[in-house]
Amino acid sequence: MPAPGLFRSLLADTTPLEHPYFRRLWTANIVTVIGAQLNIIVVPLQIYDITGSSAYVGLTGAFGLVPLIIFGLYGGALSDRMDRTKLLRITTVGMIVTAVAFWAQAASGLDNVWLLLSVFAVQQAFFAVNQPTRTAVIARIVPLGKVGAATSLNMTVTQAGAIIGPILGGLLAPVTGYAWLYLIDAICLLSTLWAVWRLPAMPPVDVASPTSGTDAATTTGGVRSVLDGFVYLWAMPLLLMSFLVDIIAMAFGMPRALIPEISTVDFGESGDGGLFYALLMAAMPAGAVLGGVFSGAVTRARRQGLGIVVSVICWGAAIIVMGLAVTFADGKAGLWAWIAVLSFLVGGAADMFSSVQRNAMLQEAADDRMRGRLQGVFLIVVAGGPRLADMLHGWIGSWIGAGPATAVGGVLVIVGVCGAVAVVPAFLRYVPARFAVVDDTGRN
Repeated sequence: MPAPGLFRSLLADTTPLEHPYFRRLWTANIVTVIGAQLNIIVVPLQIYDITGSSAYVGLTGAFGLVPLIIFGLYGGALSDRMDRTKLLRITTVGMIVTAVAFWAQAASGLDNVWLLLSVFAVQQAFFAVNQPTRTAVIARIVPLGKVGAATSLNMTVTQAGAIIGPILGGLLAPVTGYAWLYLIDAICLLSTLWAVWRLPAMPPVDVASPTSGTDAATTTGGVRSVLDGFVYLWAMPLLLMSFLVDIIAMAFGMPRALIPEISTVDFGESGDGGLFYALLMAAMPAGAVLGGVFSGAVTRARRQGLGIVVSVICWGAAIIVMGLAVTFADGKAGLWAWIAVLSFLVGGAADMFSSVQRNAMLQEAADDRMRGRLQGVFLIVVAGGPRLADMLHGWIGSWIGAGPATAVGGVLVIVGVCGAVAVVPAFLRYVPARFAVVDDTGRN
């Protein structure tokens, strides 16, 4: 039997919850993520219901990616120039308004895919400013050495909501319709609004800009502020490598846009939801929750670069198995369907391990005066990668089928990450500064 101490070391580190501001945000997030995931599942389901086309579902990638890039970059710069608490309040209200707009278009029965996509784009703009700001706040409300643990706790809750939301959405959508699920999202967001309203003021850190020597708190910002962030990032190639690895993993390996087609065509379910639609939408976050619960060793790992690469390769392998299972299902929700769900679950755990280590690497390596801007870039990579995948998978899946498109994507993940590491082998040796203690021989 493993020693109790060894088992405890594998469990998530919960000490960040001792800090009241983080605890309040984390607790509110438990409620908010359920509504957010209902929104995530209902938007593609409604689009597929209106159009019957995975290509149209894939358009959510384009309508989400453009505002993410524009407002993710500018929002990150904005969070380094103004009070982050105030910015969180403004953008949280904006997300509540767009959730109400989703409800209104569904309740009216318009069935206009372009209106739906437009509301989605506005929602993503608010999200793109809110998310890097919220992430940059973590290092201000918990000790720096606990950033990785706090990130893991946040991601675990987010992914737990991503289990409950899809199951509820997939099962309730045929019964309640789409409007009620959008309305629940709007109501759930009120908990986050309460939490951010209780945060203290967080004005910019009064330090010199690394590129201009001017006061970062009083700089005019705009495009110049965004460019300062890229200059800062360009001087840190290992952080750039962490972004590249994630883009490879998500762009090629995330078959989210194909799930409506997999459920309907490959598993033989109706076009308005069903058991396997819900299970496929919930499988990846379920795996991520398991990964988060047992993330203790990951958040304490020394070789973060190696850990990221191994996790991404495991993700690619799981997606290959999922694609093969979908291909062999042949229109029946039998054993192969369960194998596809299980494979996606395993992939979710691998992705969780990768995400926690990448986020901790970025937060710990960045200076606070640049943290918002780097989180803006991080958001574009993390959220933009899957949206790029939506476009790629939606197009390729409509051409060669959902199963083959998924399997080929998994192969490209493994080939891509191995190629990237071959070009930058130093990434495998990356060790966080808190572990980089040099001994008498000059070795780490």
